[in-house]
Amino acid sequence: MHRYVDRDAGVRLWAEECGAPSGEPLLLVAPANQSGVAWPDELLTALGRRHRVIRYDHRDTGRSGVAEDPGEYGVTDLAADALAVLDAFGVERAHVVGVALGGLIAQLLLLDHPDRLRTASLVCSTALRAADDPALPAPDPALLRLWTEVEDPRDDEGELDWRVEHWRLLHGTGSPFDAAGFRALEERVIAHSGRADPVAAHTYLDTTGLDRGAELAAVTVPTLVVEAPDDPVHPPPHSEHLAARIGRTAHPARLVRIPGMGHAVSAAVAGPLAAAVLAHTG
Repeated sequence: MHRYVDRDAGVRLWAEECGAPSGEPLLLVAPANQSGVAWPDELLTALGRRHRVIRYDHRDTGRSGVAEDPGEYGVTDLAADALAVLDAFGVERAHVVGVALGGLIAQLLLLDHPDRLRTASLVCSTALRAADDPALPAPDPALLRLWTEVEDPRDDEGELDWRVEHWRLLHGTGSPFDAAGFRALEERVIAHSGRADPVAAHTYLDTTGLDRGAELAAVTVPTLVVEAPDDPVHPPPHSEHLAARIGRTAHPARLVRIPGMGHAVSAAVAGPLAAAVLAHTG
């Protein structure tokens, strides 16, 4: 069942629930510029056997509202969007799974709204403001080059080709890349949104309010950090650094590595990722 969630300033978010209606709610928070329909069916099915799974389109993705000007909202606004989705579905407390940018959003929820979270799972993410730490590795230069092209003019077929190439680089080299599978995924995303123009609004996100990494030591919500060894955006030791900052000795985060995983939640890693999350939520 899907619905629209109306936010302030005329923002409308598309959201959908599936899985076990009587299960504990689990909110999926997607990476930057990614629609909620990009989650692999295999992951939704596995999580949905136990949980009432809720996914949604970030602002400027999928069927959610489009901002007039890039950069008019920030990561903290996206965190408020996640809470609004939970409210719209009548969810008081949920397990939250955030990937990449979704992991940063989940960290803000851990700090500001721990009463709304049963558990948190942070996947392919980095600690708040950790990206500014010179000791941590930067993204793959090939990705940085490709990101400079994100808004270049392309026809629909060229846009599909660009997105598949983007997924290839995000996927990393730890396992075979399924180009046809990712092309089908992007065709589904385009059909869902009704447009094939570049999705780049989150490139301009306001990052004010993210300088809070030191506060993670006080987190008491059970937290899982999932490391992707072949992640080209937040390569090791980003996840290890994140896990070490959460809860410290009193409530330490648990770190799990998924061999072969890059910065993409593909069908190939959906099984191991679901197993790790379900072990945590259980």
